[in-house]
Amino acid sequence: MNAAKQITFNDIFKSSFLEKVTSFSLLDMVLAMGLAFVLGLFIFLVYKKTFKGVMYSINFGASLMAMTMITTFIILAITSNVVLSLGMVGALSIVRFRSAVKEPIDIAFLFWSISVGIVIGAGLIPLAVLGSLFIGLVLLVFVNKKSTDNPYIVLVNMTGDKCEDNVMEFISSRVSKYIVKSKTVSSSNNVELSVEVRLKNMSTTFINDITKFEGVNNAVLVSYNGEYMS
Repeated sequence: MNAAKQITFNDIFKSSFLEKVTSFSLLDMVLAMGLAFVLGLFIFLVYKKTFKGVMYSINFGASLMAMTMITTFIILAITSNVVLSLGMVGALSIVRFRSAVKEPIDIAFLFWSISVGIVIGAGLIPLAVLGSLFIGLVLLVFVNKKSTDNPYIVLVNMTGDKCEDNVMEFISSRVSKYIVKSKTVSSSNNVELSVEVRLKNMSTTFINDITKFEGVNNAVLVSYNGEYMS
């Protein structure tokens, strides 16, 4: 029988994990993470400048910065080890995000943050910087552009067919475009109309005049984006 192999004190603390520590450049990591922070901050500032919602969430803005840096160090790890990259792809494939995205533009900012992190981690620094500047400029120009053709919904509660005809004739003369979205009629001949309109010169004074018609109970004007009213 062969003699048992003698284990030395150094063998106990010998680890392939510790051997890989020196294979990574600390300078590369500092530069990549620093640039990821700067571009992540730039994305956050563009998001804050172009935000048009009702409730601004600073947590979402901060998550854009964090996502840029997190993606960067993940890509740094993947590019330094081919075997690790295969395992990382499998691990990330099971990740699911359940947070609801309130605005479609938020998806663009999330994808922008992830893309910048990937590009920086891959070492394509000029592409990350110039691409981010171009995307930020486009968003600042087009998202902040004021539109004079915003859709609105007019809700009118009235009584009688004659009153309905008079109201519709008046609306058609005071707006640039209109289309009836819904009509509700009760047994008491009470009519509720929902009309999508495009305003002339963004003037809303015609709503005050609608309430002066005989038979009109109330009139409401709300902004409309196709998905929700605000």
